[in-house]
Amino acid sequence: MNAARVDAKQGGGWLGAYVLAYLIFLYLPILLIPLFSFNDSIQAAFPLQGFTLEWYGTLYGNSALSGALATSLVIGAIAATGATLCGVTVSYMDLYGRSPLAVAISAIARLPILIPGVIVGISLLILVNLAGFGPSRIAIVLGHVLVALPTTVVVMRSRFAAIPKTIREAALDLGASDWTTFRRVMLPLSLPAIISAFMLAFLTSFDEFIVAFFLAGTEPTLPLYIWSQLRFPKSLPTVMALGTSILAVSFLIAALAEMLRHRGLAATRRSAPANLSKPEETEGGELQWHST
Repeated sequence: MNAARVDAKQGGGWLGAYVLAYLIFLYLPILLIPLFSFNDSIQAAFPLQGFTLEWYGTLYGNSALSGALATSLVIGAIAATGATLCGVTVSYMDLYGRSPLAVAISAIARLPILIPGVIVGISLLILVNLAGFGPSRIAIVLGHVLVALPTTVVVMRSRFAAIPKTIREAALDLGASDWTTFRRVMLPLSLPAIISAFMLAFLTSFDEFIVAFFLAGTEPTLPLYIWSQLRFPKSLPTVMALGTSILAVSFLIAALAEMLRHRGLAATRRSAPANLSKPEETEGGELQWHST
């Protein structure tokens, strides 16, 4: 027994060392970007020359940067809206559609996350050229909907699966149609997850580079603008300042999305009674449940 405990402790120590090494390898390069963005030198090298906010000041008044940022925001909002709507529909039908076609569509919707981005970009470029509108903002939106769809499907499927099935069954027993149950019951209960899925889809679109590289026309997105500036050594500090700003906003949005998702799950667990009777319809047409 003592030998087993010693082996378990040694195994846990090696596992902890591995996790620590992995985190350092993964996040140390990212942490270097904010560090050098405050360095008073155009070269990203040690020793640091001093502290400065000059590179952040150069972000303002840059018309090319402002245009790329506006393009990314517009594309991200439209693509996230489309991906979220599709994700909600696909996830709901996958769980409650009871159809092999719905299951197949859900599986196909999650496939882009497994396909290399280069393959997706080339395929979409061929498609938009055949469609006649070629590389453009519309093409990027369609590509980003495809890229962000797996994220929304995963988030919404887990949310719908966490809602007790008795709630939906009670609404159907009362006489509500599938559409009424979906609109008045399932969607309100899933609202935090819907907002979370939208935010994550927006981040996916905003940060996406490979698909935008193939589909961009005359209006580059912000990642494409950053890539174009890497050819100029003098622009490197400005790029790092811009990258630091993007990192901060991205972490904030991701944290808020995760908080909303967990809050929605916790609210469902607290509000769902152990035994649920059939709901009653109020004068306003709303459904109310009473625990037994």
